[in-house]
Amino acid sequence: MSNADNSSEGASSASINHNSATFNLRKEYTEEGIHHDDDESSLFTDPLKIFSQWFDHAKTSNVLEPNAMCLATASVTGAPSARYVLLKGFDSNKQPGKFLWYTNYNSRKARDLAENPQAALCFWWGEIERSVRVEGRVEKVTEEESEEYFFSRPVGARLGAISSNQSEAIESRALLEDRFDALKKEHLGENGEEKKTVQRPPHWGGYCLVPHTIEFWKGRKSRIHDRLSYTYNETEEKWIV
Repeated sequence: MSNADNSSEGASSASINHNSATFNLRKEYTEEGIHHDDDESSLFTDPLKIFSQWFDHAKTSNVLEPNAMCLATASVTGAPSARYVLLKGFDSNKQPGKFLWYTNYNSRKARDLAENPQAALCFWWGEIERSVRVEGRVEKVTEEESEEYFFSRPVGARLGAISSNQSEAIESRALLEDRFDALKKEHLGENGEEKKTVQRPPHWGGYCLVPHTIEFWKGRKSRIHDRLSYTYNETEEKWIV
C-alpha cells in the first residue's frame, strides 16, 4: 500500500498564466482513507472483492452513472485514444476476473483493440472521493453473449445501434436523425410496439478485459492520498499487493 501519493503539480512555465481561474481550482479531500473493517480479514487479498464493495458504495451514493468508465486504447503504432463506455458486467467468480462492455466493432476503439488487444479502464467516483484503474488484455465475448445482451436493451437503444456508424464522419445531425426515424417506421408500430424484430448487426457486440493490474485510489487531506495496487501472478494464480 502506498500511503503517500503526493504527485508533483508540474514545473512552471513562462507561457502559462498562473493567476488563471483554472490554476486555482482545488478540492480538499476530507473523508477517511482506505482501512480495514472488522469483516475485511480476507478482503485486502482479493481486489475483485474490493471492487465489488466500492462499486456497490458508488451505486448507493448518488454517483452519476457509477458504471461509466474511461476506456483507453492504443493503435499498433502506439497512438493513444480514450473515451467513456459503460460497464455492463463484472465477473468475480473466477480469478483474475472480467470487466465487460458493448460497442460497435467498426469504431476506433475496436480497430485499436484488433491491432493491440491491451487496454486500461478508469472509474472516477468523485462523490465518494474514489477511483479505480484496471489494466489488462481484451477479448471479444461470444456471439451468444452479445445476442443475449442486445435483446435485453430497450428497442430505442437497439435502433440506435444500427442507425449510427460509430467513429465515422457524417454530413449533419439531420441525416442521422432521418436514418433513425426511417428505422423506427420500419420496425415500430403506431404505439411504439415492435412490429419487426430489431436484429443485432454483426458489427455490434461485447468485449471483456481480463485484468493483470488493479489499482484503488482514495483521496486524503493535504493530497497525501491512499493507493492500493495489485498485480496478478499467473503462475501462482493469485493477486500480489
